[in-house]
Amino acid sequence: MASEQYVERPLARTVGSTIFISRWLQAPLYLGLIAAQGVYVWRFMQELWHLVSDVGHLTENEVMLLVLGLVDVVMIANLLIMVIIGGYETFVPRINLRNHPDQPEWLSHVNANVLKVKLAMAIVGISSIHLLQTFINADQTSGDTMLWQTVIHLTFVISAVALAAIDRFLSPRDGDH
Repeated sequence: MASEQYVERPLARTVGSTIFISRWLQAPLYLGLIAAQGVYVWRFMQELWHLVSDVGHLTENEVMLLVLGLVDVVMIANLLIMVIIGGYETFVPRINLRNHPDQPEWLSHVNANVLKVKLAMAIVGISSIHLLQTFINADQTSGDTMLWQTVIHLTFVISAVALAAIDRFLSPRDGDH
């Protein structure tokens, strides 16, 4: 048999091991994203303080814009969590959370395709908030800016739908083995 005659060469084993170990180079990137999330927590607290301390002097539109800004920060933080946990789990080592009560439901079936779809949907949500802020401030925004933001948002929506359709098409269905 050909498989019995196969002898792994030391160079091939070394190259393969090096490539496999190189996934750990991503760990500092995920730690950097955690630091970026800390920046967003700081920004959220600043905006929340501004909202609470100036509530008596703000118009309804200003309150709405500040609240949308808070929601935007939270959605970006959620996006960061998905990238940090999902990316680390998918590309570096598995995170041992078996039976942990706080394990996110989606983490049990995360893979690169699921992560892409979740990220695309989060980007659509963030884009939606920015577009809503633009329309609330329509009197201060040029028509060209509004048009391009709408076109970009629709591009995000179409991309997210396409990614979801591709993921659904490529995912095995129940009963397919």
